[in-house]
Amino acid sequence: MAMAAILLLILALFSNSKADQDFDVRQHLSTVTRYSAVKDIVDDSFLPSDIPDGCTPIHLNLVARHGTRTPTKKRMRELEKLAAHVQELVKDAKEKNLSLQKVPAWLQKWESPWKGKLTGGELDIKGEEEMYQLGIRVRERFPDIFNEEYHPDVYPIKTTQVPRASASAVAFGMGLFSGKGSLGPGRHRAFAVTSESRASDLVLRFFDCCQTYKDFRKNHGPAVDNLKEPILTEITSALARRYEFNFTRQDISSLWFLCKQETSLLDITDQACSLFSPTEVALLEWTDDLEVFILKGYGKSLNYRMGVPLLKDVVQSMEEAIKAKEDNQAPGSYEKARLRFAHAETVVPFSCLLGLFLEGSDFQRIQKEEPLGLPPKPPQNRNWRGSTVAPFAGNNMLVLYSCPANSSSKYFVQVLHNEHPTRMPGCGGTDFCPFEVFEERIVRPHLKHDYNTLCNVNLDQPKQKPETTTGTTTF
Repeated sequence: MAMAAILLLILALFSNSKADQDFDVRQHLSTVTRYSAVKDIVDDSFLPSDIPDGCTPIHLNLVARHGTRTPTKKRMRELEKLAAHVQELVKDAKEKNLSLQKVPAWLQKWESPWKGKLTGGELDIKGEEEMYQLGIRVRERFPDIFNEEYHPDVYPIKTTQVPRASASAVAFGMGLFSGKGSLGPGRHRAFAVTSESRASDLVLRFFDCCQTYKDFRKNHGPAVDNLKEPILTEITSALARRYEFNFTRQDISSLWFLCKQETSLLDITDQACSLFSPTEVALLEWTDDLEVFILKGYGKSLNYRMGVPLLKDVVQSMEEAIKAKEDNQAPGSYEKARLRFAHAETVVPFSCLLGLFLEGSDFQRIQKEEPLGLPPKPPQNRNWRGSTVAPFAGNNMLVLYSCPANSSSKYFVQVLHNEHPTRMPGCGGTDFCPFEVFEERIVRPHLKHDYNTLCNVNLDQPKQKPETTTGTTTF
């Protein structure tokens, strides 16, 4: 019996060691995750549909988040405060002749890579590449859609007024239309990118025009912090013991943020991230995912119902494509793709409107307007992960197919998330859904909710000028 117990202990230790070796922190940074690290993570239990013979794509809707960005000015100042506090702790330890042997050498002399930088939040060069390559892949995957001569009415590109989103749209367009023009060695061509005012963009910045939502985020932010607090406290104590260094909870929060920024922007995983064990990273990731779930996702129905203007815009574009097909309109005279670039606050609610990333029978619960439980805590598995729901450059594509007359339906919708077919609970768990079923089961239940009523919009008031200081911080 004693020998068996020892063998079990050795096996458990070996299994944990193997799991730690296989752990890739680049895939566990919630919504700060780079697209390349997670774009090919799929549900192995789901078998995508075989597109029936004779079915051809006739229209594509894209809703994408901007690519990898730099930290905002506010977060850069936070990292400078972290550096200053660490230096104070090091100085204090030396004055008291305390050992710093367990404190990593890099941390003792660390300065923020963004120290002194005056601007932030812009699209990073890695984000440019993400969007450029995405544009190339989309064109190559759907040659039947992108076979027309460019015209802004055929391939409209829409973005929010936030520079990282519009820059992402430009990078995507450069990839999409590369080799199709006469500009420079890459034979690029000019193309139009349009946006609405921040103060009235109900399609892509519905969250910033919704007073009810802004009040909800303001009122529930402290509650989310309270949910995260026990995990931060536990990990703060663990790191203080491990490194014999007087870390505060704010230090740990900032070091976790630094871990995400170093990994996504600088490809550094052996500094801030290495301070945490894989178990601790998984817990910190979970706290970030909770915040996304509660304040942007299924945690409150308002979060996604306010996105109905976007859902209507998507369905309207499909209906127009069907009409063009039925009327045999001449090629080049109608829209073939509607391409949108925005933020996590846009992509996350849109994914929820489609019913993606739900657990078990949760789709029926949201249809009945019943509240959902929080995503399971590690080590339990969960579908809701910020790193796959809305990484940098995360996207949903809805592809409209025209099928032969002998099919069960003339038109089908296929949903791709991060370029992979994904199941729609509202369509029986398939990724390839008859258009009328998609409209009936997924779209129509949401349309009973009026945006102006949900968001307490006073239509009689004059529109305010957009002010960056009063809007919701976008990611």
